[in-house]
Amino acid sequence: MREKKKKLGRIFAFLLVLAFGLCMVYPLIWMFFAAFKTNKEIYTGTGLLPESFDPAGFIKGWISTGQYNFADYFINTLIMVVPTVALTVISSTLVAYGFARFRFRGHKVLFMLMMSTLMVPSSVLIIPRYLLYRDLHWLDSYMPFWATAALGCYPFFIYQEVQFLRGIPAELDEAAKIDGCGSFRTLVLILGPVLKPSLMSVCIFQTIWTWNDFMNPLIYINSVSKYPLSLALRLGLDVASTAEWNQIMAMAFLSIIPLVVMFFCLQKYFVEGIATSGLKG
Repeated sequence: MREKKKKLGRIFAFLLVLAFGLCMVYPLIWMFFAAFKTNKEIYTGTGLLPESFDPAGFIKGWISTGQYNFADYFINTLIMVVPTVALTVISSTLVAYGFARFRFRGHKVLFMLMMSTLMVPSSVLIIPRYLLYRDLHWLDSYMPFWATAALGCYPFFIYQEVQFLRGIPAELDEAAKIDGCGSFRTLVLILGPVLKPSLMSVCIFQTIWTWNDFMNPLIYINSVSKYPLSLALRLGLDVASTAEWNQIMAMAFLSIIPLVVMFFCLQKYFVEGIATSGLKG
């Protein structure tokens, strides 16, 4: 009787998770099928499947309406995202290593100040950052994203790395020191492989945040030739009085495919990094 109840409980839990998963995936499925519909069918139709599968939305949407197509926007997004993610991982790891493994004057005060920046709304920093980047002649470039990542301006990731490093026994550092490793070699050769799950979670978070960022590119990037995907999708609504929603849905679907693939490929490391970083409470 008890085994039967456990089996029914597992079936119920599976169905509940399946239903929740379908609710989460349904917008993506609807977006895909909407790319094959006409505007009239999108506005008035209630069915999920289109009346006819016309790939014109993908073809015309990819070509776009201006001088540049979506291949250019994909390349721009990669140019903006890849260095930002790489620099974020490097800077956050170095700063977290300093806070987690070294004790120096003002250590606690600096860590507290770093954590306090998490409470500052990003909207408060828009004008000061814009004026700073203007004086540095970084506007209409990707430097505002690269420099912010290189200088360790993401306290959330630093805190995550600090928590992960605190869970690694200090005996590893001492053994490496006895073997002749300096601090940097210890971090790269000894702690680096252990930090892999946490670093992967940083990569996933930062990639998603930067890839989907709309406000910062809108503020700092003016040239259409440098637009990332987030601005390119909005551009499709500005160039015509009547938006071709099948083209917009097609390009929106293609723009999130790399994120979905990346998440499913790295979800093992993502779960391990979150579970062992101390963020669970």
